[in-house]
Amino acid sequence: MTGGGTVDAPLLQVNNLKVNFIVGKDTQLTAVEDVSFSVEKGKTIGIVGESGCGKSVTATSIMRLLPKKTGRIVNGSILFKDNDIVQLSEREMCDIRGNLISMVFQDPMTALNPVYTIGWQLIEAIRAHDKTVTKTDAYKRSVEVLEKVGIPLPKQRMKDYPHQLSGGMRQRVVTAMALLANVELLIADEPTTALDVTIQAQILELIAELQDSYRMAVILITHDMGVVSDMADDVLIMYAGEVVEYGDVGSLFRSPLHPYTFGLLKSIPRLDSDIEELYTIPGVVPTLSGMPSGCRFSTRCSQCFDRCKAEKPPLFIHEGRQVRCWKYDEGGTDNE
Repeated sequence: MTGGGTVDAPLLQVNNLKVNFIVGKDTQLTAVEDVSFSVEKGKTIGIVGESGCGKSVTATSIMRLLPKKTGRIVNGSILFKDNDIVQLSEREMCDIRGNLISMVFQDPMTALNPVYTIGWQLIEAIRAHDKTVTKTDAYKRSVEVLEKVGIPLPKQRMKDYPHQLSGGMRQRVVTAMALLANVELLIADEPTTALDVTIQAQILELIAELQDSYRMAVILITHDMGVVSDMADDVLIMYAGEVVEYGDVGSLFRSPLHPYTFGLLKSIPRLDSDIEELYTIPGVVPTLSGMPSGCRFSTRCSQCFDRCKAEKPPLFIHEGRQVRCWKYDEGGTDNE
């Protein structure tokens, strides 16, 4: 299902993704379970949820960057241009990463190597994908991309080390690195974390401009519903490793179906409200080893009833959206 109802063939189609992590010798814990969504060329899907809800695990699964010794995709498919990423060899994935799919990682300081200059890292990224490119040509391309992402004096910045740049500049460098090739899919994992509001707006505007220029598909991972309302076409709400609501951005913001979605939206400050204390969702996201037996949101939900604690709800279709809540099992709604 495509939340926005568009008819274009999806560029990326994730189907029933399940990811486990190995803990100790024999224990496997599920971090992502039964996650499905799609994104079309030129469109943006926002993946939203608190920390620990499986957003970044989903992204790294698409990039096939899970920890080799502990992370496992145990079920599902990730179809990119009709090729299943899950089944590709590491060599085949190297041809996709950076060339067709790129990722802006959450923390630019840890995404960049502190002992190498910005220029060295950009040039190395280009030549790692194409050995025929000379260092001179790679240098020129790097300067062009730094200029494109709005970095002043790009030739001077090529000589700098990551610690010599501000957080906003480092974020722009990481974005530039993801755009060294004209990628078809950009995964932006919390691209504005720890940045002030002015720099946040500039980074998001930059991503939108580049998307328009190259007709990229974008997966925007965030906990900021305000950013999603401005950027996304479709929204995937994740909680405790599962999809709890999925639909087009307009419908979801006008009438949220799942209690968790409602709580996230209610937590957004409003300029037209005199309320001094912001709404908060009580409790915390359960740990991987301490998931509730029924609905995973039941321990924090004010609308919880007995069935929620005993049975895990499937995804139901309601008002053209997917929603994982027993409330929508009434009135003849069909589940997936």
